[in-house]
This record gives sequence, C-alpha cells and structure tokens, in this order.
Amino acid sequence: MNRTSECLFQEARQVIAGGVNSPVRAFGSVRSLPRFIQRASGSKIYDTDGREYIDYVLSWGPMILGHGHPRVVDAIRTAAEKGTSYGAPTELETSMGILIKEAFPAIELMRMVSSGTEATMSAIRLARGYTGKDKIVKFDGCYHGHADSLLVKAGSGVVTYGIPGSPGVPAALAALTFSLPFNDIEAFEETIALQGNDIACVIVEPVPGNMGVVLPEPGFLERIRELTAKNGILLIFDEVITGFRLTYGGYQTMKGIVPDLTCLGKIIGGGLPVGAFGGRKEIMDCLAPTGPVYQAGTLSGNPLAMAAGFATLKMLKELRKEYDSLNKKAEYLCREIKLLFDKRGFPVTLNQSGSLFTPFFTSDRVTDLISAQKSDTGFFIRFFQGMMERGIYLAPSAFEAVFLSFAHTTSDIEKTVEMMEDTLNHL
Repeated sequence: MNRTSECLFQEARQVIAGGVNSPVRAFGSVRSLPRFIQRASGSKIYDTDGREYIDYVLSWGPMILGHGHPRVVDAIRTAAEKGTSYGAPTELETSMGILIKEAFPAIELMRMVSSGTEATMSAIRLARGYTGKDKIVKFDGCYHGHADSLLVKAGSGVVTYGIPGSPGVPAALAALTFSLPFNDIEAFEETIALQGNDIACVIVEPVPGNMGVVLPEPGFLERIRELTAKNGILLIFDEVITGFRLTYGGYQTMKGIVPDLTCLGKIIGGGLPVGAFGGRKEIMDCLAPTGPVYQAGTLSGNPLAMAAGFATLKMLKELRKEYDSLNKKAEYLCREIKLLFDKRGFPVTLNQSGSLFTPFFTSDRVTDLISAQKSDTGFFIRFFQGMMERGIYLAPSAFEAVFLSFAHTTSDIEKTVEMMEDTLNHL
C-alpha cells in the first residue's frame, strides 16, 4: 500500500530542510501540504495517494514533450548502459552544441553546465571579467537563480514567500546590483546615464515568468539593446524559460534582438539537470582554459543529460512547425478562463506568451512586479485548492506560469475548463 503524501512529508522534514529540496515545492503559501509524486506519463502526474492530475507545472517548464517520452527515455537508457559520468569530453556534447547554435545564431560559442542558476552565475562572472567592471543591472521580479548577486528583488519563491532579498547575501555584493522596475525604460535610461561607466552587464528575462508571465512593452527590450551597445555594457538574455518554449529557438530569434550572452536551461535538459550559456566568440574566449575567467563543473556535459537534451531538441526540431498549434491551445484556454471569470464577475487579467501564461486575479493590467502583486492571493489559494481537488495540478503560487506541452490533448484542455467552472461555482 502506498504511503500518503502527508506521511512522507512529515518523514522528509526530519532529514530535509523544510521537508523539500526547493522552497516552491512546499505548498505553504497555499495552506496545503505538498503532493509526493510517484510517477508521470504524458500530460499526467500521479501522487502516492493514488490521485491523477493533468499537469500544468511540467517540472517548472522542461517537459514540453510531456513526461516520459519514449525517445527521451530510450536515449537516457542507452547512455546509462555505457556509463553515467566520465568527467571527460564526449561527442554528444558537441552534437548538442551544434543544435543549440543552429537555433540561436547569437551563440557562437557556449559552455554546458548543470542548471539555469549555474548558467546565469557564470555568464555574469564572465561579463565582469570581460569588461573589467563590477556592477550589474537586473529587473524587479525577474528570477535568475539563487546566486548571491541575483537575489535582489528576485521572483519565483522570493516573491511567493515575500522575502525582500536573502540573509547570507553580503551587503557589499548586493550594492553592486541595481534592480529596476521591468518595462520602466525611463528608470533604465537614468541608471545608464548615472552608472553606465561602471556597469558590466544587464541581465533580463525577455518574457519574465517568475513573477507570473509579464510581457515586455513594445520597444522596451530594443531600447535596452541600443543603450547597452552604446555604452559598452554586455546584454544577457536569460532564456532559461523562454528558450525552445515559445518557438524552436528563443525570444531573441523571434524578435531579431541580438544579445551578447544567452543563458539556457529547462527544456534543453529534456528533464535532466542541464544549463548552458554562450554568446560572442571574443567574450567566450575569456573563459579558462583559453582565458583568465574560471568556470568549471565535474558534471557539466554529463552523458545522461546530454542524451536527454539531444533527443528532446531533435524532436523539437522535427516539431518546429507545430509550435503554432501548441500556442493556440494556450490561447484557447486563456479565452475560456476569461469567459468563465467574466461570467461570474471575478476579476482576472491573463498574460500569455506562446505556451505559457498566468491568470492574475486583478482587473488591472500587469506590466511589472508591483502590478503583479495586486493579484488577490487569498482568492488564488481557494482557486488552487479547488483545482487540485478536481485533478488539475497548478504551481502552488500566484506568481508562476502555467505551462502546456505537446502531450496535452484537446480532452485535457476541455476537462480543465470543466473543472475550472466547477471550482468557480463553489468559490
């Protein structure tokens, strides 16, 4: 007989800090207990209590093909039979690099790492080493991982739990980070005018997904590119979420904006821990062993992770004409949500980009962190609990994205709408 999630959580708390290995899994912000997952397949996940859910978290984005895709599983199995780690180069690392480079023309050279956090952390160190400058600019509510320099006014669990920064980040280091309101080009222009000579890089999620999905206003990213280039500041696009999610490639390829460095993760691992960062050759050549900026990782380019990522990207390349169909599923779901909420007089603002979106429980436009935080979190808690009870698995935070996969069927979407209507009728 399976042990319940409640029992497993109590046991986990005796050996794991907080009972979870990442704060966003704790369900504390939604006044609930985390579900312990036993298995997953396609668009569904199954917990140890025997419940089935339609999954809209998708491991926080990577499972765009759905869970347990046979080609990805076969690739991992084949690689594992040859050995799980070598700490030495393999041909597959280069094959992965070629696929990524084809999809992201701005990436001339790259490095594989083991997480998105590692990618952004390394890209910023490289930018500082290349430019000889220390200060960086980020934007409120954008989450670039938990490296010290990037936890200033960050998104994801930092917003969910109302943490203004984080103890353990030295004040002197935090002082080197300017965090500005997203979509506020005047604040950005003013910062560049005052501090431009000391700024090494600007890092930005082109479509933030960690304060909920927020869309860039027309011209915002283009102006950032213009001013960074003019002032000798490197522009880093954090496409850990948007890379291969909105299209086969990145937001930069859709909009024709060329950053100096790009960070990737999530989807390129096919469900295994993988990140990457890359960009112009002259910048990347500053990394050891060809240059003085040190970056390393024993498990970087791990053969299992490369096998999963390569299989995933190969499939996405085959499916690149199907992205429009996937994105239209998200559009349809957003329309239905809007109709259901409007019919009952519940305020909702939907921000959607491709196959990811967020319903904010507010009637105001959401363009930055401050407007995102107007969302009624009390309503979200009741909504979340109702959807979970009805077999719809959402992120346990009002400030996260809903993700769709190629495995989500029309039947999944219709059932989701039906369960949402029932949830709203009982609120």
